[in-house]
Amino acid sequence: MTVTGSDSLPPAARARPPKSASAASGPDPKIAMGWLHTAKFLTTAPELKHLPRLDVPEIAFVGRSNAGKSTCINTLTQQHRLAYASKTPGRTQSINLFTLGKQGVTDAVLTDLPGYGYAAVPKEAKYRWQQVMGNYLQTRDNLTAVVLLCDPRLGLTELDEVLLDVIRPRVVEGLKFLVLLTKSDKLNKTEAAKALSIVKLQAGGGDVKLFSALKRQGVEEVAQHLWDWTHPVEKPVKVKPADAEPAAGDI
Repeated sequence: MTVTGSDSLPPAARARPPKSASAASGPDPKIAMGWLHTAKFLTTAPELKHLPRLDVPEIAFVGRSNAGKSTCINTLTQQHRLAYASKTPGRTQSINLFTLGKQGVTDAVLTDLPGYGYAAVPKEAKYRWQQVMGNYLQTRDNLTAVVLLCDPRLGLTELDEVLLDVIRPRVVEGLKFLVLLTKSDKLNKTEAAKALSIVKLQAGGGDVKLFSALKRQGVEEVAQHLWDWTHPVEKPVKVKPADAEPAAGDI
């Protein structure tokens, strides 16, 4: 079922996250992992006009087909089939949304964008997907962060770099950005260090981390990133004492 507007969502899915939710908890991976385990399917949309309007932070997962995007989402949420991995790469053509939040209150959304770059997909379909993803990344108001997944044996490809160019203006404005080198268990330490170094240069300042669903490398660290991005700590407001002497400019 496709949800077409915020009015169609249950009240919990329209709720704003508590601004100081992480203030008391601090950086605790168990809290972040427990939060991610609450993930539930919300809707699927073949086009942007079918996406619900939300006012909670949204984190988009993007990457080439076969980059391990579905496996990454399922590992982070500790659910085997939350994100669907098609047996034929490139066949998943819709944007899929998953809600996050405890006690029935949605405080963030994970977005699984279609994989790109698979050779067997017709050019027309590739172009349409590129347009949909480009428009989403440029115009989605509540988009808070982007997680780009790539195979470290390939590094960032030309299509990945095009995607980086698309989101660069929003990164400058504060959009969070993380590159995950998936399937890192297939590399030895020397190869992993080299791949990490190269992609850090290619990412142009974006955060880059090794990730392995098989060996659970980087799982808790990434979970903590997602929690921190969607639960910013409010800085305390300094209140001037009532009996404080007025500053010179106040007289």
